[in-house]
This record gives sequence, C-alpha cells and structure tokens, in this order.
Amino acid sequence: MRRPSPLPPPAREQSKPATAGRADRRVVAEADAARADDGEPDATAPVIPLGAATPTAGATGGAAGARPVGWRDVWAARRARRKALRAEVRRFTARQRRRRAVLLGAAGAVLLLALGTLGAAYSPLFAVETITVVGAQQLDDEQVASALSDQLGTPMPLVDESAVKAALVGFPLVESYTLEARPPHELVVRLVERTPIGVIDTRAGFTVVDAAGVALATAAAAPSGLPLLDIRGGVESDAFIAAGQVMHSLPDDIRTQVTAVSATTADDVTLTLGATGSRVVWGSAEQSAQKAMTLEMAMVGNPPQSVSVYDVSSPSAVVVR
Repeated sequence: MRRPSPLPPPAREQSKPATAGRADRRVVAEADAARADDGEPDATAPVIPLGAATPTAGATGGAAGARPVGWRDVWAARRARRKALRAEVRRFTARQRRRRAVLLGAAGAVLLLALGTLGAAYSPLFAVETITVVGAQQLDDEQVASALSDQLGTPMPLVDESAVKAALVGFPLVESYTLEARPPHELVVRLVERTPIGVIDTRAGFTVVDAAGVALATAAAAPSGLPLLDIRGGVESDAFIAAGQVMHSLPDDIRTQVTAVSATTADDVTLTLGATGSRVVWGSAEQSAQKAMTLEMAMVGNPPQSVSVYDVSSPSAVVVR
C-alpha cells in the first residue's frame, strides 16, 4: 500500500493594490444602492421605532423629534403653576391661619357656652320654687309671698315684674321693692316699708299716713304710738310736707315722745311732747338735722317735766321756757 502524498502548502496572499480597494468599495456601494432599489433594508441605516415623531418639515430652532405644543400642554402648565402658587401662599400664611383657627375656636366656644347658659336659664332647671320676703316689719311676709305665688314654676328670666308690682300695690305699706334671683330656684323680694308719721282724724275714722300723705290704714280708734296730726290744708299742703320732713329728722327717742303735730303753714311746725304737754316750736323744715341735735342737747339739761316750751326755730340760739 502506497503512502499518500502530502498536500502542498497554501499560497501566501499577496497584498492588493490601492486601486483594488477602491474598486471593492465602489462595488459595495453599488450593491447597497441595488438593495435599496429592491426594497431591502440597509443594515447600516439607523432604525426608527414605530410611533416616533418625525421632525416637521421646515421647523427651525427646535430639537430633532420635538412635537408641537397644544392647548392641553398650556392648560396643564397653567394648572401646575396655580398649584405651586397655592402651595407657596399656604406655606407663608400657615401661622396666620393657625391664629385665625384658634380665634374662631375660642369665639365658637364662648358662643356655645352663652347659648347653653341662656337655654338652661330659660328652662325649668331654673324655675322659681321658693319666694323669700325680706324687710317686712309691719307686714306679714307669708301673706306677701302668698300674693306672689303665681310666679312659682316660672323660669327666673321670665318672672313677670308687672304682675309682681300689681300684687304689691295691694299692700299700702310697701314703699319700694327689688327682686333678686338666687339660682337655682329662689326668688328674693326685698321690701322697703313706708314709715307712718301720724294719724289724721277723718270722717271715715283715724287714718295712718306717711310723710308722702299715703293712707296706710284706717281704724275707728286712733292707734297708740303715733301722734295726732293737725295740719291746715290736708296732706297735699306745704304745711304737711314740712311736718313730714320734721318727723323724719327726729331721733327715735324724741319721736316716740311726740303726741301731736300742728302746722298752719310750712314755717310754723309745732310738736307736743308726752304727758307733760311741753311744746317744741320748730318753725320751718330748714336745718332740721341741726335743730334736732339742738333739741336733744336742750332736753338733756332741761327735762320736759320742767319745761313748757323749747324754741329751736333758730338752732344757734335755743330758747327754753
């Protein structure tokens, strides 16, 4: 068997001339043009994805591939600008809004408290259940409270003052009064009674009157402890007004000794003291307080038992006889 002969070595490539390279490039270019004409894709051409915007013909000054600005973009930009502006305003007014919220909260709390208080005050929770009469000395306080019983069950702010006044008018001894509410259920009536100054002998009997001439009571017999008034012109005269002022200015220990008061004018008021019948020439009602002090001092040094007349018409020069 024969041994195969060895293959000859490959021939060494020889360098191509420059003209051959230019010819090859021309051939490649012609081949690419032919493929383009046949509709085949060029492997070296850039690949443009589907849906990508193509540059607008004739557009200048913009980046390649930018789409035109529409009204939606303008509206979105304006909306974003307004949102950013509102955020800045809220950031710079946060303290003011917090202060306003605190003030509104406090005002609301005060309003709710006031409305709650008014609602409770006008509800049966603060209705009158007890009527207390204060200041009654000559009157029966239970009788006065009974006359005001129609106010029981009425809320404190709804107490009818006109009805209270009408009920107290029936008591001539009441000169003035005040109402005081003591929550939750007590109504206090403070009375100021009239002070009687004497008794007038009339056809109906003996009438007790005060310094204003108001008839307080009438009886067939003169009540004890009150002087008999002999006033010319009656309770509406100036002489009666002067006599009332004189009686109010007397100290209690002297007033209780007066058994009669007489006056024909406002300038000649005369008092009669006790069982001795001593007279006090008072004159007018002017300087009555000073005259009362002078009379009191004169009676200490000269008791009524030894004196028939005290003349204090001039308080700086008292005359005792």
